[in-house]
Amino acid sequence: MPRLKAATVSDQIIRKRKRKRVEDDPPSEDTPAPETAVSDELNYTTTTTTITTTTTKIPTKTTDGGKKPRRTPKANNAGDNPALVRHGSSTMVESSIPWPEHFSKLAHTHRALNLVYTFCCTRKHLATTFENLKSTVEGHTKRELSVEDVAQVTSLIPRTINFAYVDEAMLHINLMGNEENVSGKRAREFAIFDPSEMNQEHKEVLLFEFIDGDLKRQVQHAKTGEPTKATHKLRNEDLKMPVYSQKQMMKLIEKRNAKFTSAVNAFLNQCAKEGVDPVEKLKESALSFVPMPSDSRENSPGPDRSRIPQTLPAERKPIPEIIEEVKTLEWYTGQIVPDGHRVFDPQPPIYGELNFQLSQNMVNALYNTRNITQLYAHQAEAINNLYEVTMSLYQLRLALGTDINTRAMYIFPTKALAQDQRRSLKELLGFMDGLQDIVVETFDGDTPMAERNYIRDNGRIIFTNPDMLHITILPQEEAWRTFLQNLRFVVVDELHVYNGLFGSHVALIMRRLRRICASVGNRHVKFISCSATVANPEAHMKTIFGVDEVKLTDFDGSPSGRKEFLCWNTPFKDPGDPTSGRGNSLEESAKLFCQLILRGVRVIAFCRVRKQCEALLAAIKTELTNLERPEVVARVMSYRGGYTPQDRRQIEREMFDGKLIGIVATSALELGVDIGSLDAVITVGFPYTIANLRQQSGRAGRRNKDSLSVLVGDCFPTDQFYMSNPDEIFTKPNSELQVDMENVLVLEGHIQCAAYEMPINVKADLPYFGPLLAKIAKERMRKDAQDFYHVNERFLPQPSRHVAIRDTEDSHFAIIDITHGKNTVLEELEASRAFFTIYEGGIFLHKGNTYLIKEFSPERMIAKVEFVKVDWTTQQRDFTDIDPIETEAIRSIPGSRSKAYYGPIKIQQVVFGFFKVDKKGRILDAVQVDNPPIILHSKGMWLDVPKSALDILKSRRLNIAAAIHAAEHAVLSLMPNFVISMPGDVRTECKVALKEFAKKESSRKRPARLTFYDAKGGASGSGISTKAFEFVDTLLLQACRRLQACHCLEGCLECCCSERCKEANQVMSKAGALVVVMCLLGKAEEIDVEALPWGEEDTVPAGIETVVEAEEVRMVRGKMVDGVWVKKEEDEDEFARSIAMFGAERQFIGVHR
Repeated sequence: MPRLKAATVSDQIIRKRKRKRVEDDPPSEDTPAPETAVSDELNYTTTTTTITTTTTKIPTKTTDGGKKPRRTPKANNAGDNPALVRHGSSTMVESSIPWPEHFSKLAHTHRALNLVYTFCCTRKHLATTFENLKSTVEGHTKRELSVEDVAQVTSLIPRTINFAYVDEAMLHINLMGNEENVSGKRAREFAIFDPSEMNQEHKEVLLFEFIDGDLKRQVQHAKTGEPTKATHKLRNEDLKMPVYSQKQMMKLIEKRNAKFTSAVNAFLNQCAKEGVDPVEKLKESALSFVPMPSDSRENSPGPDRSRIPQTLPAERKPIPEIIEEVKTLEWYTGQIVPDGHRVFDPQPPIYGELNFQLSQNMVNALYNTRNITQLYAHQAEAINNLYEVTMSLYQLRLALGTDINTRAMYIFPTKALAQDQRRSLKELLGFMDGLQDIVVETFDGDTPMAERNYIRDNGRIIFTNPDMLHITILPQEEAWRTFLQNLRFVVVDELHVYNGLFGSHVALIMRRLRRICASVGNRHVKFISCSATVANPEAHMKTIFGVDEVKLTDFDGSPSGRKEFLCWNTPFKDPGDPTSGRGNSLEESAKLFCQLILRGVRVIAFCRVRKQCEALLAAIKTELTNLERPEVVARVMSYRGGYTPQDRRQIEREMFDGKLIGIVATSALELGVDIGSLDAVITVGFPYTIANLRQQSGRAGRRNKDSLSVLVGDCFPTDQFYMSNPDEIFTKPNSELQVDMENVLVLEGHIQCAAYEMPINVKADLPYFGPLLAKIAKERMRKDAQDFYHVNERFLPQPSRHVAIRDTEDSHFAIIDITHGKNTVLEELEASRAFFTIYEGGIFLHKGNTYLIKEFSPERMIAKVEFVKVDWTTQQRDFTDIDPIETEAIRSIPGSRSKAYYGPIKIQQVVFGFFKVDKKGRILDAVQVDNPPIILHSKGMWLDVPKSALDILKSRRLNIAAAIHAAEHAVLSLMPNFVISMPGDVRTECKVALKEFAKKESSRKRPARLTFYDAKGGASGSGISTKAFEFVDTLLLQACRRLQACHCLEGCLECCCSERCKEANQVMSKAGALVVVMCLLGKAEEIDVEALPWGEEDTVPAGIETVVEAEEVRMVRGKMVDGVWVKKEEDEDEFARSIAMFGAERQFIGVHR
């Protein structure tokens, strides 16, 4: 067995080496000489390097839609790009010019300001206003402190200091409630007052603050009581205010003093070169840094505002010119990474010809609505393919006028997309004589109940989604029979969305649709589908619709304008000082967003999660106000899940009409919704996959104009990987889509639904549901005298309600705005999100506005909120326990005494408090809450870690929790090789560093167990862990081989770490994982214990363990089936006999056998 290094805390691929320090005498407070102002922290050998941003131009072919860009070869010499050099905190500038007395006094003033400000930062209730700092600073300098002195200091280091007037009322609100809150207070004691109530007069105060970095959050050491480094995320902290060590404060003070010294040296050198008096020049340049109250400022715009058009231009400039303008702005410091500017050449249109003639009516309509005189090659080819089989889609619209019975159905994955396409089709039909009055309507969850019957009976073309087809249309086939009998075309857009578990559900829904249509005499339904670029479009369409003949059109003849792609990295807080930490990616995105829209560029920004979407909108509103363009705020809106139907329709109308110039959205608008002519896309943070990034990037430039796509890098490792390797964005191949048609739980659910719609005839329905139909019908359904099978009683009265096709929820909490007695519903929040988002005293974000949660009632499922103006948000504190309830099935592992277990899983989540966090990430307050626990149920499998493994781990002092956590991720990462699934379909219990590395005994002892559960499907699970249970021995064997073969020392993404780990892989031990997996496989004797590394003694003191030996979970009544102990059928559980269906030959996915 190879010798491995123990890993118990963090597993990072790129390691930070300790800097080599040069021993110097400590700086003297009395001597203002530049040399002595430099601290040890800054005395590193540094090399100045100039990085130039390169623009790569990528040509595209004019014949097949464009050539894929190839990876740019790296040159062997260092002529093109600079060598990677390890920098110190900043590059010091030296000067041989003696300092004038004026600069020595300024240095003394700066040191005093620095010292007093840093101390004040440890007291959150103390605002660092000029008046608060003045007397203390004067006590240090023994002379009066004037605004002009501070302005001169600011002019020397403008990127380090913010010296400006702010609203006093807002400042009070930001600091409110911090006094004597070391251990956290109750939410009931928490209050916020409206600024207008606190102070009727608008008053501003002069604020001074350093903006080049903050004191790093520290926690109190359990033994010594001294401040020590925080090694875990804020959401996992104890509910206590942070502490700061004197050593850390002194380092930060000395670093800022060194920066000021360097800035003075550079200024003196520049003045000597120009031959001017440095004192006079400094006083002159400082005039522009003297702050003025807002009511006394002149109307002349600042340097950034002066370059922005005073009104939104009707015609924008070309994208390259706009990019160059942005580069000249004061805040641009080289955010475009090297090799991160790509240019894609425009592609001219390629036209095609139809094999038949369109009617003049249709020609006129196409011209009047879209100015279409010719069809692109791919359009012509697709219509010709359809025409060869039956009449074309365009002829369908003519048939609608002559045959009153003809029907068509458009199916879209989102409501927004359906609304968009309905609008386009109605506009087209409005120009066709005889078709203007036919009923074309959407039929989805937002359709009023009073209108549904009318649409069903009179609708000629309906726009719907898979959910409505599954829950409403197919179960009510008698009411929909006329429509289904005359259904000629089914158009399914965005086919690539139907992948993985969701794809399995949709594929079976389409088979149910074909089955019902055939039963009512309609065997001529034609399916038309569109998809984004994927590796296997033809095979995927065959799988989704269950058809054998598919004609593929994969050639793109549409034109595209010049497209520019930028990798835009969020700069450090002090661009010249990497140790200051990376800045706020939302604020950076907001700056770029505003600069683009004010230059007439129509922009959409994509965020990963809802909260980020709201925070970005708030940042954009703030930035527009700072740029003195508040009139533009109303033309920027957000779009995400959770908004009421009325709000969504209003936002969609304004998008379609072109009233909005900026949109902030989640992936809800990632698909092909026509929201007008977009010029630019800003993706805030890497969106999980390359496919998502390409889909979002494609939203701009659809009107043959030049366009821009920007990926803004966040501070996370994945984002920084792509910032360092932009080639990966353009060269990674498209992924294949997979759909599992033999997932027993999914298959049985839809067979039960099909039996409710029409009794099952095994022989006749075999083509729709495959070879498992007979077994499911025989064992899981009710048979009548005519050999027809009917739905099992436990699925009644409505089987479709028991089968959730995607991760949606029926129960929602209403968020009610009670500001000034309104009592209106802001939005509806899913129950699973509510407990993590709503807690009394917390801040709720809606359309970029902040609301204080005044009352939370889980029983009534409502939360009352009130609008407040605050500049901070809240971060919840929670923990999660994942435990099996009972054992329904047991599978032995060949060659081992260990066993794998399967059964229901309970997930209990508790939110017990929250932190108030300002926009810089600093903790303002700690508050306790009394929310009830959230209990969810699922299905899953687990493996109890053998005692032999625990003994080996203890003997080498390896962290048991870290070993279990690493083993879980090693097994989890291999599941897609054996079970068709997507990342996140199956989850595990991620270990929290705060608990596992605590210095005191924990009351929450967790069993030594590897647990895996279905993330979707509710209490019945999704069936994915069911299949994984069948392959558990092979999964363990593959995990063992991967751990042994990987050459990393402490664990990496290739073996036992995961990009999706909720706890950032902080609790990991590769050596321990290998011990656990080998013992589960019965290979304990093969472990070379002496070759194992020793664990870190100071991580967990001897005798303190968070993991105990697992006790066997109680077994339900059952019997042996093909070597597997299975729960008895009489319990009518969803799992019951499903596992036995895999007793035959296994089916492997991929190359693993």
